[in-house]
Amino acid sequence: MSSNAPRQPVRDLRFFLTVPHACSYLAGREATTLFLDPQEAPSRGVYDALALLGFRRSGRHLYRPHCDTCNACISVRIPVEAFSPSRTQRKLLNRNADLSLHVRPALFDPEHYALYAHYVRTRHADGDMYPPSHEQYRTFLTLDQPYARLLEFRLDGRLVAVSAFDQLEHGLSAIYTFFDPAPELERRSLGTLAVLSLVLRAHELGLPHVYLGYWIRECRKMAYKQSFQPLEMLDGRHWRRLITTQ
Repeated sequence: MSSNAPRQPVRDLRFFLTVPHACSYLAGREATTLFLDPQEAPSRGVYDALALLGFRRSGRHLYRPHCDTCNACISVRIPVEAFSPSRTQRKLLNRNADLSLHVRPALFDPEHYALYAHYVRTRHADGDMYPPSHEQYRTFLTLDQPYARLLEFRLDGRLVAVSAFDQLEHGLSAIYTFFDPAPELERRSLGTLAVLSLVLRAHELGLPHVYLGYWIRECRKMAYKQSFQPLEMLDGRHWRRLITTQ
């Protein structure tokens, strides 16, 4: 299945490679990352084109893996019109029908940061985001651009989850989701709900895809992405159906 080709050429942009560093997902491997020069201040069209080529956003930076000896990171996306929620996912949507959802600009909010810090301390104390800080949060998840959004999930006014995403011309790009790890909320599967909510929002907006970032077959932390079917993968410059075994 072919994708729409990028409408705006990117050949004149400048890119930089990082030095090899420890891979965040596969133990014992080194990774190299290709970054768009942050001084380029890409237009909306450039971001749209780079997203089709597998680039992601983190803060102000657009990047993608560029490792010489490894191609384990695969860009994946959900084709919105072809997606059909599983029985489990339909039950999950019904279970969370009492939540209210609000879209906001991706600006700093103390309430968001408090939830983020609690989430990182509780769920990722062994990761590279620990310890959380205001500066780390701002650099990672805030951006004063019209395409950068935050989707809030509230239960009777209580903030229980936030999903950062970008609204592109050809889809929504999921950036990061954090949520309240309280035991009484576990059955709500708020991380999965965030993806389903982006699919529903893309459908309402008439956007064809939801981009889920990178999927690594050997990485257990990314296994959840296989539950969204069908799933498409970037193969060179073309998107095609990804056949997975769940």
